[in-house]
Amino acid sequence: MTLITESAALAAFCAKVSTSSYVTVDTEFMRDRTYYPQLCLVQVAGPDDAAAIDALAPGIDLSPLLALMDNPAILKVFHAARQDLEIFYNLTGRVPTPLFDTQVAAMVCGFGDQVSYETLAAQLSRARIDKSVRFTDWAQRPLSERQVTYALSDVTHLRPAYEALARKLAANGRAGWLQEEMATLLDPATYRLDPEEVWRRMRPRGAKPKFLAIMKEVTAWREREAQRRDTPRNRVVRDETILDLCAHAPTTLDELARMRGLSKNFADGRLGQELLDAVKRGLAMPQAEIPTLPDSPDLPSGLGPIVELLKVLLKMKCEEHGVAQKLVATTAELERIAASDDDTGIPALQGWRREVFGSAALDLKASKLAFTLKGKKIVLLKL
Repeated sequence: MTLITESAALAAFCAKVSTSSYVTVDTEFMRDRTYYPQLCLVQVAGPDDAAAIDALAPGIDLSPLLALMDNPAILKVFHAARQDLEIFYNLTGRVPTPLFDTQVAAMVCGFGDQVSYETLAAQLSRARIDKSVRFTDWAQRPLSERQVTYALSDVTHLRPAYEALARKLAANGRAGWLQEEMATLLDPATYRLDPEEVWRRMRPRGAKPKFLAIMKEVTAWREREAQRRDTPRNRVVRDETILDLCAHAPTTLDELARMRGLSKNFADGRLGQELLDAVKRGLAMPQAEIPTLPDSPDLPSGLGPIVELLKVLLKMKCEEHGVAQKLVATTAELERIAASDDDTGIPALQGWRREVFGSAALDLKASKLAFTLKGKKIVLLKL
């Protein structure tokens, strides 16, 4: 096994793989006790070399690794990259680029919705991944040989999987589709944690203005406190308690102490006073600043069957083109297509998705397409 624990060895390895056209990358991290993910191990493989880099090794300088991630001449290949990219963004304020996500590429190439690395490795690399050490404590030292071997398998088997997907994309002409899907992953805004926007993660439905105002202030306060202490947000105040606070809007410390999930000691301390101040800021928020929920369009009666027909059409078109349904259209988009004559802003009706599905969906609505059975198969008829 190749485990790098010293800065000189890391610099030599990064210099060696820096001549490669691509590297495969994965990380092991812990975040059950912290707000920010604690990077423990980084696995990197070029076409011929692979190493696991101990990010917790005393005195190790990760600068060569971060320079490798910044190198625009080297394609960085991840599988389900979102959390890995968040770690590099937190370290540098930048997203590794250029980028290739094999999970997204697999969806573009018809391997199904959010295909797992194990499935992809089995189908494209003929490899079986031993996941028995996946949930070990990666912050504990020393790492066992079994842990390092498992960690390296996440990048060594990714090499043939990437190469196979790259060939498929070249053959089917869908490389542009993949680049469209990479845009969100490459956007630094994806990884910025704005306390003022955290209330949206609570997904309040049917909430009244006062409820939303308190929620915005309380969740922003909790987020800043969790960031300051580098602790999980639910260890500051749990989600259920926040929902109770928004509903009951306590204005005194005694009322706060009676809330579910809060003790009198909490209410009497600094955190209690700050939390109560956040509730009061919510209550005093000017009407123009109170957050609003996006409108959820009410489907006119009778549109349910149309949505179901669009689902059938989506399945047929995705099977025909060999692309994952989830990548083409969501149920919410199908409902919007069924309910509206305006295709503005509906992703399923834009770009390559319109070619695969959107045009046919509009033709179905306009009575230019129909379903029929041919034997045991559903087929489309142009009218």
